[in-house]
Amino acid sequence: MEKSRAATAPSRGSLRWAILRQAIRTTSPPSVNDLSFEKCLKDISKKTAGGFKLISSRPLMGELHSLEKNCLCAPNELSVCYALPVDGDIELIMIQRLDDCVDLDDFKISNEHDIDTTGLVCRWPSEEVLTYFCIKRCEMFRSKRVLELGSGYGLAGLAIAASTDAFEVVISDGNPQVFDYVQRNININAKTFGDTKVKSMILHWNEELHSEMLHTFDIIIASDCTFFKAFHEGLAKTVISLLKTSETSEAIFLSPKRGDSLDKFLEKIKHVGLEYDLVEEYDSNVWNLHQKFQNKDDTSWPNYDEDHCYPILVRITLQKPKTT
Repeated sequence: MEKSRAATAPSRGSLRWAILRQAIRTTSPPSVNDLSFEKCLKDISKKTAGGFKLISSRPLMGELHSLEKNCLCAPNELSVCYALPVDGDIELIMIQRLDDCVDLDDFKISNEHDIDTTGLVCRWPSEEVLTYFCIKRCEMFRSKRVLELGSGYGLAGLAIAASTDAFEVVISDGNPQVFDYVQRNININAKTFGDTKVKSMILHWNEELHSEMLHTFDIIIASDCTFFKAFHEGLAKTVISLLKTSETSEAIFLSPKRGDSLDKFLEKIKHVGLEYDLVEEYDSNVWNLHQKFQNKDDTSWPNYDEDHCYPILVRITLQKPKTT
């Protein structure tokens, strides 16, 4: 009996295919004969709905009638209210795709524009940590021009605009579908930004940049943007081209190691003329949560893996001139 059960157990590969199949379904949910999607997520996926649980959120259902028209959702979308952990009870309302809901048209657009679809899939844990890290250090953004790269739905950039005294926040992504979501989310939350200017833009790291943008940003932020090695050189060049030429300018990246992908990106950073500091323990709350997940003291992230899940802080600056 034991051998029979082992022989019929689904392989890890089949579980991964089941996740992909469920993600691109456009009709009915899986039948009882399909592999359990919940089992796939439990046994294979490194994702978790709760993430690091640093920013509380809730889906908006009955409240939608009281919101503006541009907050209405398509069938594959959801309105989510994020409560920022700051004084003043600041909330952001964001339109985003249902988790793991993509279709074949998304992949067609991805191929057409030479981009990836990860910004549409979900809110990634690194983005949550970046958002938390930035709003807990709100003073560093005072009167600054801030650019978010590879923003996804734009949570970090929107949170900076809503909770700090930044002069301007530009939220960018290379995916035109993601750009549309970001602009909708800017429109929905416009009243929370005070005097901070907020805008969205499509920004491809491998394309020539407009001259008026060069060396104009005090702070550049990004989360989980170093996974695809094919984009490393373009990303590094984008950072050095857009970062203001100043001793106080910096780029703040939060990314898991993901094998050697982060190391390979850091090689490109040095090659283009930038310096970096790598910090693993950058926030006591994040670090404590990381240790709990890793030690299984908190079991809400069953497949938590440090290499894949824990974002390392990378602080990137211009190289200092050598003294003679």
